[in-house]
Amino acid sequence: MHSLLTGERAGYYEDFGRLEDLAAAYRSGFTYSGQYSPYRDRRHGNSPADLEPWRFVVCCQNHDQVGNRARGERLSSLVDWESLKLAAGLGLLSPHVPLLFMGEEYAETAPFLYFVSHGDPALVEAVRRGRREEFARFTWEDKVPDPQDEATFLGSKVNPVLATAGRGRVLHRLYRHLIDLRSTVPALGCRGSSAPEITVDPVGRMLDIRRRESGSCVRVLFHLGEVKGYYQTKWPEGPWHKILDSAEACWEGPGATLPAMIPAGETPTLVVPPRSCAAYTLIA
Repeated sequence: MHSLLTGERAGYYEDFGRLEDLAAAYRSGFTYSGQYSPYRDRRHGNSPADLEPWRFVVCCQNHDQVGNRARGERLSSLVDWESLKLAAGLGLLSPHVPLLFMGEEYAETAPFLYFVSHGDPALVEAVRRGRREEFARFTWEDKVPDPQDEATFLGSKVNPVLATAGRGRVLHRLYRHLIDLRSTVPALGCRGSSAPEITVDPVGRMLDIRRRESGSCVRVLFHLGEVKGYYQTKWPEGPWHKILDSAEACWEGPGATLPAMIPAGETPTLVVPPRSCAAYTLIA
Protein backbone atom coordinates (compact mmCIF):
# COMPACT_ATOMS: atom_id res chain seq x y z
CA MET A 1 0.00 0.00 0.00
CA HIS A 2 2.80 2.41 0.90
CA SER A 3 4.57 1.89 -2.42
CA LEU A 4 1.35 2.19 -4.38
CA LEU A 5 0.29 5.43 -2.69
CA THR A 6 3.67 7.17 -2.44
CA GLY A 7 5.35 5.85 -5.60
CA GLU A 8 8.50 5.03 -3.59
CA ARG A 9 10.56 2.18 -5.07
CA ALA A 10 14.05 2.69 -3.60
CA GLY A 11 15.59 0.43 -0.93
CA TYR A 12 13.30 -2.30 0.36
CA TYR A 13 10.36 -0.62 -1.39
CA GLU A 14 11.65 -2.06 -4.68
CA ASP A 15 10.04 -5.37 -3.69
CA PHE A 16 6.59 -3.81 -3.96
CA GLY A 17 4.45 -1.46 -6.03
CA ARG A 18 2.16 -3.72 -8.06
CA LEU A 19 -1.58 -3.85 -7.40
CA GLU A 20 -1.30 -7.65 -7.28
CA ASP A 21 1.12 -7.32 -4.34
CA LEU A 22 -1.64 -5.68 -2.32
CA ALA A 23 -4.20 -8.24 -3.49
CA ALA A 24 -1.87 -11.05 -2.39
CA ALA A 25 -1.63 -9.56 1.10
CA TYR A 26 -5.43 -9.39 1.25
CA ARG A 27 -5.86 -12.96 0.03
CA SER A 28 -3.32 -14.70 2.22
CA GLY A 29 -1.68 -12.28 4.65
CA PHE A 30 1.75 -12.42 2.98
CA THR A 31 2.90 -10.70 -0.19
CA TYR A 32 6.05 -12.83 -0.33
CA SER A 33 5.44 -16.53 0.15
CA GLY A 34 8.63 -18.00 -1.32
CA GLN A 35 9.08 -16.08 -4.58
CA TYR A 36 12.17 -14.11 -5.57
CA SER A 37 12.77 -10.81 -3.74
CA PRO A 38 14.76 -8.26 -5.81
CA TYR A 39 15.82 -6.34 -2.69
CA ARG A 40 17.13 -9.43 -0.90
CA ASP A 41 18.34 -11.09 -4.13
CA ARG A 42 16.92 -14.43 -2.99
CA ARG A 43 13.64 -16.19 -2.37
CA HIS A 44 11.74 -14.86 0.61
CA GLY A 45 8.80 -15.89 2.78
CA ASN A 46 6.77 -19.00 3.43
CA SER A 47 3.33 -20.19 2.45
CA PRO A 48 0.54 -18.90 4.73
CA ALA A 49 -2.00 -21.28 3.15
CA ASP A 50 -2.91 -22.98 6.44
CA LEU A 51 -3.44 -19.74 8.41
CA GLU A 52 -6.83 -18.07 8.86
CA PRO A 53 -7.14 -14.31 8.16
CA TRP A 54 -7.65 -13.43 11.84
CA ARG A 55 -4.14 -14.67 12.66
CA PHE A 56 -2.55 -11.75 10.81
CA VAL A 57 -2.03 -8.24 12.20
CA VAL A 58 -1.78 -5.61 9.47
CA CYS A 59 -1.03 -1.90 9.44
CA CYS A 60 -0.65 1.03 7.07
CA GLN A 61 2.29 2.34 9.10
CA ASN A 62 4.08 1.42 12.32
CA HIS A 63 7.06 2.51 14.41
CA ASP A 64 9.50 0.49 12.28
CA GLN A 65 8.16 1.64 8.94
CA VAL A 66 8.12 5.29 10.00
CA GLY A 67 10.98 5.44 12.50
CA ASN A 68 13.40 3.76 10.13
CA ARG A 69 12.97 6.43 7.48
CA ALA A 70 15.70 9.06 7.43
CA ARG A 71 13.31 11.89 8.32
CA GLY A 72 10.64 9.86 10.13
CA GLU A 73 7.82 11.00 7.85
CA ARG A 74 4.38 9.66 8.55
CA LEU A 75 2.01 8.85 5.70
CA SER A 76 0.24 12.17 6.39
CA SER A 77 3.38 13.97 5.18
CA LEU A 78 3.82 11.85 2.06
CA VAL A 79 0.38 11.61 0.42
CA ASP A 80 -2.64 13.81 -0.18
CA TRP A 81 -5.92 13.92 1.72
CA GLU A 82 -7.85 11.47 -0.48
CA SER A 83 -4.99 8.97 -0.24
CA LEU A 84 -5.02 9.21 3.57
CA LYS A 85 -8.69 8.26 3.64
CA LEU A 86 -8.06 5.46 1.15
CA ALA A 87 -5.28 4.13 3.38
CA ALA A 88 -7.68 4.12 6.33
CA GLY A 89 -10.11 1.99 4.33
CA LEU A 90 -7.41 -0.36 3.10
CA GLY A 91 -6.26 -1.03 6.64
CA LEU A 92 -9.52 -1.24 8.52
CA LEU A 93 -11.54 -3.07 5.86
CA SER A 94 -8.98 -5.82 5.42
CA PRO A 95 -9.87 -9.37 6.54
CA HIS A 96 -7.08 -9.21 9.13
CA VAL A 97 -6.65 -7.62 12.57
CA PRO A 98 -5.79 -3.92 12.09
CA LEU A 99 -3.10 -2.12 14.06
CA LEU A 100 -3.13 1.68 14.24
CA PHE A 101 0.06 3.67 14.70
CA MET A 102 -0.22 6.42 17.31
CA GLY A 103 -1.73 9.50 15.73
CA GLU A 104 -2.56 7.79 12.42
CA GLU A 105 -6.27 8.13 13.15
CA TYR A 106 -6.15 11.95 13.00
CA ALA A 107 -3.23 12.48 10.56
CA GLU A 108 -0.57 13.40 13.13
CA THR A 109 1.90 15.77 11.48
CA ALA A 110 4.92 15.34 13.78
CA PRO A 111 7.56 12.93 12.44
CA PHE A 112 8.48 9.80 14.36
CA LEU A 113 12.26 9.88 14.33
CA TYR A 114 14.72 7.28 15.54
CA PHE A 115 16.06 8.48 18.89
CA VAL A 116 18.30 6.97 21.60
CA SER A 117 19.78 8.00 24.96
CA HIS A 118 22.99 6.00 25.32
CA GLY A 119 25.76 6.73 27.81
CA ASP A 120 28.58 5.06 25.87
CA PRO A 121 30.07 7.51 23.30
CA ALA A 122 31.32 4.63 21.15
CA LEU A 123 27.83 3.15 21.00
CA VAL A 124 26.35 6.53 20.13
CA GLU A 125 28.76 6.93 17.22
CA ALA A 126 28.07 3.37 16.07
CA VAL A 127 24.34 4.14 15.97
CA ARG A 128 24.94 7.35 14.01
CA ARG A 129 27.13 5.54 11.49
CA GLY A 130 24.68 2.67 11.18
CA ARG A 131 21.83 5.04 10.39
CA ARG A 132 23.81 6.71 7.61
CA GLU A 133 24.81 3.35 6.11
CA GLU A 134 21.27 2.01 6.35
CA PHE A 135 19.97 4.66 3.97
CA ALA A 136 22.64 4.17 1.30
CA ARG A 137 20.19 2.26 -0.95
CA PHE A 138 17.45 4.85 -0.64
CA THR A 139 17.06 8.21 -2.35
CA TRP A 140 16.76 10.09 0.94
CA GLU A 141 19.44 12.74 0.56
CA ASP A 142 18.53 14.89 3.57
CA LYS A 143 20.83 14.91 6.55
CA VAL A 144 19.83 12.20 9.02
CA PRO A 145 18.79 13.72 12.38
CA ASP A 146 21.16 12.86 15.23
CA PRO A 147 19.51 10.00 17.19
CA GLN A 148 21.25 11.12 20.40
CA ASP A 149 20.08 14.73 20.17
CA GLU A 150 17.23 15.45 22.62
CA ALA A 151 15.62 17.67 19.96
CA THR A 152 15.12 14.55 17.84
CA PHE A 153 13.06 13.02 20.65
CA LEU A 154 11.12 16.19 21.44
CA GLY A 155 10.25 16.72 17.77
CA SER A 156 8.62 13.29 17.64
CA LYS A 157 5.96 13.91 20.28
CA VAL A 158 2.35 13.53 19.15
CA ASN A 159 -0.29 16.25 19.48
CA PRO A 160 -3.71 14.58 20.04
CA VAL A 161 -5.51 17.94 20.01
CA LEU A 162 -5.30 17.71 16.20
CA ALA A 163 -8.12 15.15 16.40
CA THR A 164 -10.55 17.82 17.60
CA ALA A 165 -10.59 20.24 14.67
CA GLY A 166 -10.24 20.53 10.89
CA ARG A 167 -9.35 17.55 8.79
CA GLY A 168 -7.89 15.79 11.82
CA ARG A 169 -11.38 15.65 13.28
CA VAL A 170 -12.85 14.42 9.98
CA LEU A 171 -10.29 11.63 9.67
CA HIS A 172 -10.78 10.64 13.30
CA ARG A 173 -14.52 10.38 12.64
CA LEU A 174 -13.85 8.25 9.54
CA TYR A 175 -11.70 5.85 11.54
CA ARG A 176 -14.49 5.53 14.10
CA HIS A 177 -16.99 4.82 11.31
CA LEU A 178 -14.73 2.16 9.78
CA ILE A 179 -14.27 0.48 13.16
CA ASP A 180 -18.05 0.55 13.66
CA LEU A 181 -18.56 -1.14 10.28
CA ARG A 182 -16.10 -3.88 11.24
CA SER A 183 -18.04 -4.39 14.46
CA THR A 184 -21.56 -4.43 13.00
CA VAL A 185 -21.18 -5.98 9.54
CA PRO A 186 -20.06 -9.63 9.98
CA ALA A 187 -18.44 -9.84 6.54
CA LEU A 188 -16.17 -6.90 7.38
CA GLY A 189 -14.78 -8.42 10.56
CA CYS A 190 -12.00 -10.99 10.88
CA ARG A 191 -14.00 -13.76 12.54
CA GLY A 192 -14.30 -15.91 9.43
CA SER A 193 -11.82 -18.40 8.03
CA SER A 194 -12.37 -17.84 4.30
CA ALA A 195 -10.18 -15.64 2.12
CA PRO A 196 -11.85 -12.80 0.18
CA GLU A 197 -12.60 -13.02 -3.52
CA ILE A 198 -10.60 -10.36 -5.35
CA THR A 199 -10.68 -8.99 -8.87
CA VAL A 200 -7.64 -6.92 -9.85
CA ASP A 201 -7.94 -4.28 -12.57
CA PRO A 202 -4.30 -3.21 -13.10
CA VAL A 203 -5.18 -0.79 -15.92
CA GLY A 204 -7.87 1.00 -13.92
CA ARG A 205 -5.84 0.50 -10.71
CA MET A 206 -8.86 -0.96 -8.97
CA LEU A 207 -9.36 -3.73 -6.40
CA ASP A 208 -12.85 -5.28 -6.24
CA ILE A 209 -13.11 -7.33 -3.03
CA ARG A 210 -16.04 -9.55 -2.07
CA ARG A 211 -16.42 -11.10 1.37
CA ARG A 212 -19.08 -13.30 2.96
CA GLU A 213 -19.60 -14.35 6.56
CA SER A 214 -22.60 -15.58 8.55
CA GLY A 215 -25.11 -14.57 5.88
CA SER A 216 -23.52 -11.15 5.48
CA CYS A 217 -22.05 -10.12 2.13
CA VAL A 218 -20.05 -7.00 1.29
CA ARG A 219 -18.31 -5.64 -1.76
CA VAL A 220 -15.52 -3.10 -1.39
CA LEU A 221 -13.98 -1.07 -4.20
CA PHE A 222 -10.54 0.45 -3.75
CA HIS A 223 -9.38 2.82 -6.47
CA LEU A 224 -5.66 3.62 -6.29
CA GLY A 225 -5.52 5.56 -9.55
CA GLU A 226 -4.88 9.30 -9.69
CA VAL A 227 -7.71 10.11 -12.12
CA LYS A 228 -11.35 9.05 -12.05
CA GLY A 229 -11.91 5.48 -13.20
CA TYR A 230 -14.69 3.61 -14.95
CA TYR A 231 -15.50 0.14 -13.70
CA GLN A 232 -18.08 -2.20 -15.17
CA THR A 233 -18.99 -5.51 -13.55
CA LYS A 234 -22.11 -7.51 -12.75
CA TRP A 235 -23.70 -7.25 -9.32
CA PRO A 236 -25.52 -10.56 -8.69
CA GLU A 237 -28.28 -10.97 -6.13
CA GLY A 238 -29.15 -7.66 -4.56
CA PRO A 239 -30.07 -4.96 -4.04
CA TRP A 240 -26.74 -3.55 -2.88
CA HIS A 241 -26.70 -0.51 -0.58
CA LYS A 242 -23.73 1.80 -0.13
CA ILE A 243 -22.44 1.96 3.46
CA LEU A 244 -19.21 3.88 2.83
CA ASP A 245 -17.90 6.32 0.25
CA SER A 246 -14.71 8.23 1.08
CA ALA A 247 -15.44 10.73 -1.71
CA GLU A 248 -18.61 12.02 -0.04
CA ALA A 249 -18.74 15.60 1.22
CA CYS A 250 -19.17 14.44 4.83
CA TRP A 251 -15.57 13.16 4.61
CA GLU A 252 -14.42 16.35 2.87
CA GLY A 253 -14.21 14.49 -0.43
CA PRO A 254 -14.72 15.82 -3.97
CA GLY A 255 -18.30 14.52 -4.07
CA ALA A 256 -19.92 11.13 -4.56
CA THR A 257 -20.29 9.72 -8.06
CA LEU A 258 -21.21 6.17 -7.04
CA PRO A 259 -24.91 5.27 -6.71
CA ALA A 260 -26.45 4.84 -3.28
CA MET A 261 -28.08 1.59 -4.41
CA ILE A 262 -27.37 -0.96 -7.16
CA PRO A 263 -30.30 -3.24 -8.11
CA ALA A 264 -29.89 -7.01 -8.35
CA GLY A 265 -28.36 -8.40 -11.53
CA GLU A 266 -27.33 -5.07 -13.04
CA THR A 267 -24.01 -4.37 -14.77
CA PRO A 268 -23.58 -0.62 -14.35
CA THR A 269 -20.58 1.40 -15.44
CA LEU A 270 -19.41 2.98 -12.21
CA VAL A 271 -17.58 6.30 -12.18
CA VAL A 272 -15.08 5.92 -9.33
CA PRO A 273 -13.28 8.99 -7.92
CA PRO A 274 -9.47 8.79 -7.75
CA ARG A 275 -7.84 7.55 -4.54
CA SER A 276 -11.14 6.47 -3.01
CA CYS A 277 -12.82 3.54 -1.33
CA ALA A 278 -16.46 2.54 -1.20
CA ALA A 279 -18.32 -0.37 0.35
CA TYR A 280 -21.69 -1.94 -0.44
CA THR A 281 -23.66 -4.48 1.55
CA LEU A 282 -26.14 -6.98 0.14
CA ILE A 283 -29.63 -6.55 1.50
CA ALA A 284 -31.57 -9.83 1.28
